[in-house]
Amino acid sequence: MTEPHSFPPEQDRIDWLLAALTPGLGSAGMLALLHTFGSLGAARRAELSALRRIIRPAAAAALRQATAWPAVEQALAWARGDEAFLLTLCDADYPLALAQTASPPPLLFGLGRRRLLDRPMLAIVGSRSAGPQACATAHDFAAALARHGYTIVSGLASGIDGAAHRGALDHAAASSVAVIGTGIDRVYPASHRELARQLAREGLILSEFPLGARPLAAHFPRRNRIIAGLSAACLVVEASIASGSLITARLAADAGRDVMAIPGSIHHARARGCHRLIKDGAALIETVDDVLDVVGRLSDATAADTAPTAAAGHPLLDAMGSDAVCLDELVSRVGLTVAELYAILLQLELEGRIASLPGGRFQRIDPPPDRAASLE
Repeated sequence: MTEPHSFPPEQDRIDWLLAALTPGLGSAGMLALLHTFGSLGAARRAELSALRRIIRPAAAAALRQATAWPAVEQALAWARGDEAFLLTLCDADYPLALAQTASPPPLLFGLGRRRLLDRPMLAIVGSRSAGPQACATAHDFAAALARHGYTIVSGLASGIDGAAHRGALDHAAASSVAVIGTGIDRVYPASHRELARQLAREGLILSEFPLGARPLAAHFPRRNRIIAGLSAACLVVEASIASGSLITARLAADAGRDVMAIPGSIHHARARGCHRLIKDGAALIETVDDVLDVVGRLSDATAADTAPTAAAGHPLLDAMGSDAVCLDELVSRVGLTVAELYAILLQLELEGRIASLPGGRFQRIDPPPDRAASLE
């Protein structure tokens, strides 16, 4: 990396990696060992009986026997790759906001622009099965907030996460951070392989899981606590009551972060999670300016490079309204032939202004309303 960092001595680093990769130890156990023995090296050399008084017997035996050494060697070899690095809790550039949470990950695998760790971050999360309008909203909010200087954090999942990453990546200075629930050498879902490559080049990917770790269900709440811990605030774009993004929002609130939510239709099941958050005190968000009112405007944001503006209107978009509509209904509304209508719909879809839905229906995609373009 081009920027300087203050790292601990190599043996201290090895001791940190051994402890961090020891199964069953975790950040709480590591901090307890540090408090008792003064260093993880001293802890590793301590008597087994002394270790068992502080951490679980299985973790104590594994640490004493250095059973994680093959994983350490693998991690060190991996970190010699381009833009790959290992970040420990004792590194000078470990994000302070994350370090101050209840259970900061003692080790993070990183791939990409390490200097993004120093930037102000906002989380944007939501449903994996989000509709086209919600994904467009996440994309446009992320792009606008990135232009205002915020780095957008999400979880590389389908739906809202992917849309938020793509929106933020359009603004290279701020860009995006993906926190994933697998080993950093794996991509989940596989359909996001190209997005992950772009994040590794232009953004940053982080994982606390060992190389090769599969996408187990238990990994994602752990991933969510990192998303919440890195971020000054969390914006939920669309979510059902059972959505994992509500876990991220709760973790953000527990960590003292602002929680924000975009409301939706009362008839839409994937809006009910956002409505629940708003009932519980989350800020109701309608515009990018609403977000900036909550989190503040950064000094390096400029009025010339702000939020997206709506595309020029089209009569067909006005005729469609905001709900999904079938082709026959559109024909009756605008008086065009099916062939003429299809030609216009195709062009609008290519421009990203409508989405085709199952059952031969179409829906208009509106950019989020935004007053930020007038900000100084």
